[in-house]
Amino acid sequence: MERFKFLRFFSFRTQLDFLPSSNPVRENLINGATTDTNGEHRDGFFSNLVDGFLRRFKSGKKIDGGSKTEEEEKVYSWLYALARSEIYMAFEYVRSTERGLSFTEAEKRLKENGPNTPLEYTFPSSWHLLWSAFFHPFNIILIVLSALSYITSDNPNGCIMLILVFISVSLRFYQEYGSSKAAMQLSEYVRSPVKVQRCAGRVVQTELIVQVDQRDVVPGDIVIFEPGDLFPGDVRLLTSKHLVVSQSSLTGESWPTEKTADAREDRSTPLLELKNICFMGTNVVSGTGTGLVVSTGSKTYISAVFSTIGKHKPADSFEKGIRHISYVLVGVMLLVVTIMILVEYFTFYDLSESTLFGISVACALTPQMLPLIINTSLAKGALAMARERCIVKSLSAIRDMGSMDILCIDKTGTLTMNRAIMVNHLDSWGAPREKVLHFAFLNSYFKSDQKYPLDDAILAFVYTNGYRFQPSKWRKTDEIPFDFMRRRVSVILETESNPEVRNIQPFYRFIITKGALEDVLKVCSYVENVDMGEITAVSAEHHHRIVNVVEELRNEGLRIIGVAIKNLQQTKISKQNMENEDDVESDMVFLGVIAFFDPPKDSAKEALWRLAEKGVKAKVLTGDSLSLAIKICKEVGIRTTHVTTGPELEQLNQEAFHEKVKKATVLARLTPSQKLRVVQSLQSVGNHVVGFLGDGINDSLALDAANVGISVDSAASVAKDLADIILLEKDLNVLVAGVEQGRLTFGNTMKYIKLSVIANLGSVISLFIVTLALRFEPLTPIQLLVQNFLYSVGQIAIPWDRMEEDYVKIPQKWSVKSLPMFILWNGPVCTLCDVATLLFVWFYYSSGGKLDESFFRSAYFIQGLLMQTLIFHLIRTEKIPFIMEIASWPVLASTVVISAIGIAIPFSIIGHFMGFTDLPLSYFGFLVVLFVGYFTVGQIVKRVYIMVYKKWL
Repeated sequence: MERFKFLRFFSFRTQLDFLPSSNPVRENLINGATTDTNGEHRDGFFSNLVDGFLRRFKSGKKIDGGSKTEEEEKVYSWLYALARSEIYMAFEYVRSTERGLSFTEAEKRLKENGPNTPLEYTFPSSWHLLWSAFFHPFNIILIVLSALSYITSDNPNGCIMLILVFISVSLRFYQEYGSSKAAMQLSEYVRSPVKVQRCAGRVVQTELIVQVDQRDVVPGDIVIFEPGDLFPGDVRLLTSKHLVVSQSSLTGESWPTEKTADAREDRSTPLLELKNICFMGTNVVSGTGTGLVVSTGSKTYISAVFSTIGKHKPADSFEKGIRHISYVLVGVMLLVVTIMILVEYFTFYDLSESTLFGISVACALTPQMLPLIINTSLAKGALAMARERCIVKSLSAIRDMGSMDILCIDKTGTLTMNRAIMVNHLDSWGAPREKVLHFAFLNSYFKSDQKYPLDDAILAFVYTNGYRFQPSKWRKTDEIPFDFMRRRVSVILETESNPEVRNIQPFYRFIITKGALEDVLKVCSYVENVDMGEITAVSAEHHHRIVNVVEELRNEGLRIIGVAIKNLQQTKISKQNMENEDDVESDMVFLGVIAFFDPPKDSAKEALWRLAEKGVKAKVLTGDSLSLAIKICKEVGIRTTHVTTGPELEQLNQEAFHEKVKKATVLARLTPSQKLRVVQSLQSVGNHVVGFLGDGINDSLALDAANVGISVDSAASVAKDLADIILLEKDLNVLVAGVEQGRLTFGNTMKYIKLSVIANLGSVISLFIVTLALRFEPLTPIQLLVQNFLYSVGQIAIPWDRMEEDYVKIPQKWSVKSLPMFILWNGPVCTLCDVATLLFVWFYYSSGGKLDESFFRSAYFIQGLLMQTLIFHLIRTEKIPFIMEIASWPVLASTVVISAIGIAIPFSIIGHFMGFTDLPLSYFGFLVVLFVGYFTVGQIVKRVYIMVYKKWL
């Protein structure tokens, strides 16, 4: 067993055997044979080790989101088969009976299927994460060079490289370890005791109701549930009475849905809208019932959908680019260093000195500060976002925000205020009527049951608009509280004066009902025509007109409730018999509707406009209705010319799916897996860097898959754990600042990469040419290491540099073509300057055709250090450096300090100890001319490169 755990460490595979081999009926239902999972270890330890090792150098299977995963397809087929079948067939499918399973059979199945936990995915261990963090090309290069440095007694240089590796590995391990635990919190939603019907007895079996732990529930169990219970698995309903279930953990919709055991479904019904199927992780709001457990553990819908959480995301273009550069540098380093060692050896026949010189060249070629520069830039960006009230959990998300060009957002609480505001009170003809508001107010004012946001909105509207409805003249005598089956609340009030007709009757009693429009209309037999002053029976024409009025309001994104009354007309004060609610709530008079709106935030439109200015397009991915989403999007300036819904996407083939996702800006009624597929489609097919802003459990898949997962402080714990960035305030303007910081971070990182590659390659090529020309080392190993050390220290200030305004206006991505082209155009200029220095010193300072080695090394040391320091100012901007664009003061200070130290070293005691000698003033005059010429030629080459690259490449 331990061996298999060790193999899994290298192979990183997840076993998800969907079908037990002992249930052939189930296999036939889903029309798919499972693969041989045991084959994973068939080839033994060595093949797994090699496979896991090589897999790191190969890109994984591309996930484009256009189709469901194999696990999802199996779950869908299985649940649809059960939803379409009769109850007696459902028992056959899961090999159970109406009495339930016996205790012996339940124990047997528990051993076969394992504990009923929602995810079977084995999360990476700490050692696995540490290995992943360690295994990076630059880390391997630095460790090898460090070991060689220690072997050749160059202890300071070896120690510095090990410290850089430690910092890089520690930061990456911390980030990965924090995010890998997120999916485990899904188990919080299914850990509870469950009432199960089991049968006992060998001869005469007796049905028993027992309470078992959720982990011990198996397929075939019959569960009994009531309000507040969680479903311990995917369940086919057997009986139901007024059953209402909340599926917000899967859909994001706060309003519950009705379920019934008598329904017969077909494949055209969206899976989460099946009336006779309940899903693991959802809970009972009201009503009771029994159900047959058809799937548990990793075979449930929630497990199939959420099984991708915690797995590694595919490397983005930046990470791939860094790896490619790493491999190129490794190849060049091995080639050049080998040649340098051979040339050095065959020149001086000193293997130890030749090896030390080769290691020094390898150190000069390696961008040792890359991990430190990247992490410093990211940490600086994280601190800047912290000042904007953001918590950055994953530093790499800062860089990805600079590349982000699509932001997928949920509507509620992000674009809107997440609170209801009453906007209108209309009669059945769609005309404003104060009477509708009056009775709605009395209902909200006197109800003693929990007041909902809609009640607060009605009361606020009345108080702020100066209405005086005098509730003190009314007295409540009884109440029928709200429940999710009736979806309405009624209060019985009495008053001394009839608000409808003033006469001499002493008391008048009314029942006032408000609630979901459809359920209010069910109990109405009459409708009031205020203009004609009469009450008429509800006809088909009346009903049709009311539906049309409400449909128009809903298309505007308004939420509607109905209001009705009934005059009980009792002259004596007696307690109303409330035993039969249906008799009381009947033959009512429909007054009209109250309309509510969840208004957009004042800052949302401005923030989306600012994001659009910076090249970030917004797409709304929501579980709400399409009409409501369109209304909000119009309010905040998001285009609604191309919209779609989850059920529509479900019917599309892969190509049509990608095309629809590409064009649509509003996608409504989406399930968690559909949100995931949309994000994956945008990433793989559209080649976009996607950010996702969500706060619910149903958003966790998309949050985990997105390049930048963004959540809020009030979000569900799973969403916050999976998010890369947490907003302490629900304000999109914070993201604008994050995008700017990301592009600043990305730009400064690219500056270092360009600088390192150009300067290091140019320097090594120059060393090779000079060695061949002079037949001696242009710099000794210690001189080369000191030059490289000073140059590396000077680069620490790069994260504090600024970017041009035009740079932060567009998303910045790693370009496969631009970096190699930039190197090919600008690299030779550095080498030419080094060769020019060689020629100048040779012809101007040589004596009798001989050149003093100490003199040349001093000159070459200063020229090389100044070149590597000043080149940054040329490549950091497209403008003329020091004239049209000046670097930040930390960069300027670093340039001055490092240059001054480099010039002073050959004249110091330390420099003389290192083998340097003093240089004449004329040489520094040459350097001034050289660098003026370098900047002139470099600027010309840069402008030509920009024109060629932008126009033709």
